Amino acid sequence: MTETKPCILWFRRDLRLDDHPALRAAAEGGRPVIPLYIRDHAVDDLGAAPKWRLGLGLEAFAATLKGAGSRLILRAGPALEVLEEVIAQTGAGAVYWSRLYDPQAQERDSRVKAALKDRGVEAKSFAGHLLYEPWTVETQQGGFYKVYSPMWRAVKDREIAKPLPRPALTAPADWPASDRLDDWALGGAMRRGAGVVGEHVKPGAEAAHRRLGQFAAHRLRNYKADRDMVAEDGTSGMSQYLSLGEISPRECWHAATGSGQGAETFRKELVWREFAYHLMFHTPRILDANWREDWDAFPWNEDARRKEVIAWKQGRTGVPFVDAAMREMYVTGTMHNRARMIVASYLTKHLMCHWRIGQQWFEDCLVDWDPASNAMGWQWTAGSGPDAAPYFRIFNPETQAAKFDPDGTYRRRWLAEGQARPTRTALSYFDAIPLRWGLRPSDPPPTPLIALEEGRKRALETYQARET
Repeated sequence: MTETKPCILWFRRDLRLDDHPALRAAAEGGRPVIPLYIRDHAVDDLGAAPKWRLGLGLEAFAATLKGAGSRLILRAGPALEVLEEVIAQTGAGAVYWSRLYDPQAQERDSRVKAALKDRGVEAKSFAGHLLYEPWTVETQQGGFYKVYSPMWRAVKDREIAKPLPRPALTAPADWPASDRLDDWALGGAMRRGAGVVGEHVKPGAEAAHRRLGQFAAHRLRNYKADRDMVAEDGTSGMSQYLSLGEISPRECWHAATGSGQGAETFRKELVWREFAYHLMFHTPRILDANWREDWDAFPWNEDARRKEVIAWKQGRTGVPFVDAAMREMYVTGTMHNRARMIVASYLTKHLMCHWRIGQQWFEDCLVDWDPASNAMGWQWTAGSGPDAAPYFRIFNPETQAAKFDPDGTYRRRWLAEGQARPTRTALSYFDAIPLRWGLRPSDPPPTPLIALEEGRKRALETYQARET
């Protein structure tokens, strides 16, 4: 390949220009770069909220590229067919991309790479979505890690390369045609909820860097203590940006400077994300089946139409902490991490419902949806995942609320029923949810589905019966 032939940079979950190894390699020597995003079946299969958030991210990224003298080409169709079309139209001699690690993406990318190489086109994938490639982290016996803590100890002192600077981009002599982003209607399934959630979402790499800078300057020091206080803005807020690659994990890692507990705790959270990808890569069944295969016979309810499940989805369980968390998700598109554990524990243990029901609901509702983190989080909480003592960990929403929302601010922020003057955020829930739910702020507070102690006792008895 000569340097005069364009290189197609196939963007996926890496919507940024900074610290982008594939983009930097593509732009070397002043070679023309054609940024391309493909709406294939993997995009079409996304849930309502993550697909809508992707549309916002693509809009922001297209503006960034325009400011850099480039543009984002949008095409829809099977990835290989689209790439072959753009190669034929532009005379491109190479296609570069950042690696993904879910089995669907791996199968697609392997097929694309083989087909392009057969046609004499350079096809090359690069790291960038993770701190460590999953195959580079091994136990002393040469296997993969099944427990987080040993993995953290194995990688915490590894050298993490400094983020790469943004490369200069050279435009091709002629640009190929592009779809219009509006015509893709990526936010269609959000319906009226888009306007509500849109008030709380700031997409794009510029917003990601601004948020990270504010976090490092003002909240990192106290992160260890504050990150669990659900009413406080004590977390990094990086999850949605990492999910779409609007910021790199290396940029986040190096922002956590200093020797304090806050920096170490934040880095541990980044490695927790790595652990999720580590497990997904080595045991892809974690995405849709029990990671611990001996849980396959566990008697979970698998009927998502049961009234208890519907009440959980609607934030009408009668448990204020659980209901507040679910409503936070409908209004903001995210949910505090501590609250995610509470609602997951309540569904899978107090209500004895299969974790897949919750996992799939989060897939539809979270703007920061991530395939590995979502799957591992649900399985870890349910007990079917990488947890040394699964059935002993049954979160009590009341004691959790007393500890992490002691004055009730979080619950008042998101719950309208029973309040004389509901907050604006609590009322926003009723603007975001489907009209067919027929819910109103004036409704009485819901009656608890099950007494917490009764639910805990039932779960323990069922888990212990499974062990005998």
